[in-house]
Amino acid sequence: MKRLLACLLCLSSLAFSAEEIGGFWKTVNEEGKSQCIIAIYEYEGLYYGRIIGSFDSQGKMTDSIYKPVKRAPGIIGNPYYSGLDIIWDLADSGSKFKGKIVDPEHGKVYQSELWINDSRLVVRGKLLFFGRSQEWLPASAHDFPKDFKKPDLKSFVPAVPEVN
Repeated sequence: MKRLLACLLCLSSLAFSAEEIGGFWKTVNEEGKSQCIIAIYEYEGLYYGRIIGSFDSQGKMTDSIYKPVKRAPGIIGNPYYSGLDIIWDLADSGSKFKGKIVDPEHGKVYQSELWINDSRLVVRGKLLFFGRSQEWLPASAHDFPKDFKKPDLKSFVPAVPEVN
């Protein structure tokens, strides 16, 4: 009987855990244009999000972790956008992952919630009761330049940015 209860508890905890969010996700703006690719990776039980590259107005990746160009003015030290962790300390809270997200342009840090909806990653930044959501798409092979080598997400170590 104890074994049966233990099995039922394990199965019920799996039913209430959030869907897997790790991988490469493409952000798009309100006009449907590709903005950047974010790698969501797991490190010591928490999830983080790192900018891998960004797109120009023609939809070509012109800035990447291998050739960073643009800098994040809202982050101390003015680091490159590409290679910057903008999401950190995401913990599974049941149906969602909750943590922090930064606006690297302005240096504002918000509470965040991420979850999967219809194979899209919903990313919500919140300040008190107010918030804004975006839907990110799974990045496909054609979103990356032909010679781009996807980084191994298991090799990433978090680098939480300091804001101004």
